[in-house]
Order: sequence, then C-alpha cells, then structure tokens
Amino acid sequence: MDGEIKNIKKWNILYPVYINSKKTIAEGRRICVTKACACLTCTEISDCCNFLKIPCAIEFDKTYPQDFMQRGRVRVLLKREDETPYNPVIP
Repeated sequence: MDGEIKNIKKWNILYPVYINSKKTIAEGRRICVTKACACLTCTEISDCCNFLKIPCAIEFDKTYPQDFMQRGRVRVLLKREDETPYNPVIP
C-alpha cells in the first residue's frame, strides 16, 4: 500500500458534483440523472469505495474548479499500473 500512496497524484478524481442529480450537465454532472444521487458527500463516496474494496483518499481541502463552494474530492485507484482493474469484479 505504501507504493500506491506515493502515486496518489495519478489516481482518478471524483468530485461529488459529478454524481449529484440536482446539478445539470453545465453545472458539472457527468452521469445521467437516473443513476445519480442527490446531495452526495465525499464521505459517502469513500464509504462506497471501501465497500467495493477500491482504494480511495478524501481531500477535504480541495474545491470544485467551476464552483468554489463545493468543497472536497475523492481520489480513487481504479486500475493498477499494468492497466488491470484493482478490483476484478468491477469492470
């Protein structure tokens, strides 16, 4: 795990606004409304990652670039360095 923490800057970034059903695509939502959640927090995203056994790290001091009032983001390790999924059950 120590080697992965050193490369945390290369992990994928998830802002809660990406999954917020109350936001429009112009405001930053990236998935369809039917699959999105209302008022999601970084802690809830982290809980989901822990349940799915995906390494993650919460960065509470970061803000969403388009809206500085949206604080926090989650870094997620979806693939290893050899491009294989970290959790093979999740494609």
